[in-house]
Amino acid sequence: MRIWHTDSFDFPLPEDHRFPLEKYRELRARIEAWSDPAIRWHVPDGTTDEQLSLTHSADYLEQITKGTLSRAAQLRMGLPWSPELVERGRRSCGATLAATRASLGEGVAVSLAGGTHHAYEDRGEGFCLFNDIVVAVRVLRREGVLQRAVVIDLDVHQGNGTARLAANDADLITFSMHAARNYPSPKEESDLDVALADKTDDAAYLEQLDTFLPALLDRTQAQVAFYIAGADPFHDDRLGRLALSKEGLARRDRRVFELCEAQSLPVVVTMGGGYAREIRDTVDIQTETVRQALESWRTRQGE
Repeated sequence: MRIWHTDSFDFPLPEDHRFPLEKYRELRARIEAWSDPAIRWHVPDGTTDEQLSLTHSADYLEQITKGTLSRAAQLRMGLPWSPELVERGRRSCGATLAATRASLGEGVAVSLAGGTHHAYEDRGEGFCLFNDIVVAVRVLRREGVLQRAVVIDLDVHQGNGTARLAANDADLITFSMHAARNYPSPKEESDLDVALADKTDDAAYLEQLDTFLPALLDRTQAQVAFYIAGADPFHDDRLGRLALSKEGLARRDRRVFELCEAQSLPVVVTMGGGYAREIRDTVDIQTETVRQALESWRTRQGE
């Protein structure tokens, strides 16, 4: 299985960028420690201005590239501007783009970044500079490789930027299951939003997932699924409001992969958010997501 990474091993970030990006170093190290020969590591190329311009406005690209974003724009983005941050954002989009290409031929591929679902056409929000999934879809459409896709967004925060960007796109179906009272506010309108009450636990969460996701996948007839496997529904996440356990999140992941396998639907896995009080908890959750992705990949290869 192919995994693309963009983390502080390769693109060191200033100290004031460590939150929320600090988890990526340990996540990659955990997976490397498996020494699994089935895993093939890749460092992505950065997406070009031309590729990004299929999703983002010329004014925004100029401001973020030249570092002329206003203080208000940087506060909305949640991270102070730096050249390293922009480079990482470009490569995060490049990772999702490359993983999408791979998934179409191999069934499952992973980006250890991505899921930057709060980025709009003309601005970044919520730790998101560029909308990696919409960028990947539009680049591959232009190449004639892909037309119809579905986003399975299970981050604890609604994918507002993705919902807005896909609002008039009948071939990009957006599903977001998130905490009703959490950021962002106000929310955008996805094709299907499932808003959950505070303290929703494993059983209630999984019941909602089984109520809505199978029927959605049955009717979308997508060519690829983008799975934003946020770790932030975890009960001890600093920026979540739900109450899932690690075991419940593992069951969530397993259900997504099983449903996609049943339809021979390729899956691109992106990590999304994760801000547990103890970083090892976030890394535990997202390591398990990658482990299950690998098992799904092996099943599809007939292993």
